[in-house]
Amino acid sequence: MRPARILPLLALGAAAATLSGCTVGPNFKAPQSAAPSDWSSWRSGDPSLVAPVGQGQAIPSDWWTLFGDPVLDRLEGEALAASPDIETAALHYAQARVQLQGAGAAGQPQVNVGADVVRNRQSEYGTSTRLFDVIGTDRDALAKYLAEPFTLYQGGFDAAWELDLWGKVRRQVEQAGAKASQQEALLDLARLSVVSEVAQAYFTLRTTQRQIAIAQDDIALLQERVAIVSARVKGGLDDHRGLEQESAQLNALRSSLPALKAGEAVQINRIALLLGKHPGELNEDLRAGNEPAASGLPDLSLGMPSQVALGRPDVRAAVAQLHAATAGIGVATADLYPSIRLGGSFNLESYRSQNLFDWASRTWSIGPSLDLPLFDGGRRRAVVKLRKLEAREAAVGYQKTVLKAWQEIDDALSGYTADRLQDRTLAARERNTVRALDLVQARYRAGAVNYLPVIDAKRAALQAQRDRADLEGQLRIRFVALNKAIGNAPPGKL
Repeated sequence: MRPARILPLLALGAAAATLSGCTVGPNFKAPQSAAPSDWSSWRSGDPSLVAPVGQGQAIPSDWWTLFGDPVLDRLEGEALAASPDIETAALHYAQARVQLQGAGAAGQPQVNVGADVVRNRQSEYGTSTRLFDVIGTDRDALAKYLAEPFTLYQGGFDAAWELDLWGKVRRQVEQAGAKASQQEALLDLARLSVVSEVAQAYFTLRTTQRQIAIAQDDIALLQERVAIVSARVKGGLDDHRGLEQESAQLNALRSSLPALKAGEAVQINRIALLLGKHPGELNEDLRAGNEPAASGLPDLSLGMPSQVALGRPDVRAAVAQLHAATAGIGVATADLYPSIRLGGSFNLESYRSQNLFDWASRTWSIGPSLDLPLFDGGRRRAVVKLRKLEAREAAVGYQKTVLKAWQEIDDALSGYTADRLQDRTLAARERNTVRALDLVQARYRAGAVNYLPVIDAKRAALQAQRDRADLEGQLRIRFVALNKAIGNAPPGKL
């Protein structure tokens, strides 16, 4: 190609490259949300539920280790490594990262190489033979010659580059990056949800197993009481009405055992599902009595309020969604403007294989192409308007997510504090029942009472233990809910 013809094309490309610094559409600014100055603000309910929050070291991201339970620690480790929910979220994140790479490649020149070997035959009466009728030569002979089959050999490459004049590709990369950040936050949310569900199911299971053991002890005591009452009825000291009442109470207590055992199986299966295991695979690991003694719960040290709420995975995902929606406005706006595409090709073509690589077999083309949108019935502008509405919806969704975060944090703190206060009362009640049992046993040993008051005192102590066990399990579940509310997600690798 002559230099005089090449220079205008180069000048056009340089001018277009200069214009490519323009980026249409709004630039994203991270939203700013208000936060309370301390944990006593933004609280609902009675002031007694506003407990002071510690200012020491924050709760670790592997918060379940604070319970000192090796079985729970092992289950959480297996869940993080093998949970189907986490694996699905990780695959979504990986897909988003690949899409980000693809978005970046859209701004690079595209080069293709191809080759063809085609066997052809032309029609003797096609458009290419019409001229023979006008010339008046031996038409049939020439048409027959042209219609003879031949092989066409082709090979070469072509290159194209669409200049990013209005920043469409840059906005697409920005949008894809925001979507990748959203999927990363959702992956953290999946990890947090799985470890929380494992811990909740585990504590529910252990509470149920304690209830089964207490119920079995209570049944044994009630059987002993029924035997004593039965002997008194036979001796004429009591009537049958009292015996029937005691027997009915015993049967009612026995009827509660199947439901408790079914609840135990449900929680074991729930944990197995979270770990990607089949039913029955965790029976040995989760059998009753295979857990350490209950330990106390740590003091709350949640860090600064704004850092806690805005660090939640769902809040980060909402910010990323708003970012992606904002970038989408720029992508749609860029379609309103003209686009320039630089292209060129160089090929070799010959119907003789021995001449394919001769310089005379070359064909080439080079030059820009312009796409100028003139009329589309308002479709492009409608897309811009739609993207703006989607961005507004994402902004509303972000505000709703932040409000929900503070509500869940407040609910978790109030519930945790209420249970801690109730636990103190139940602990005092449990001590009272133990002292009452000691007094009754002393009177029984002194011969002042028969053995029935001793059984009643033991059953009262068991009831206090039952209520305390329920509350202790609930306290641990509250602690799990609190860590989930503040977004205390464990770290992980893709």
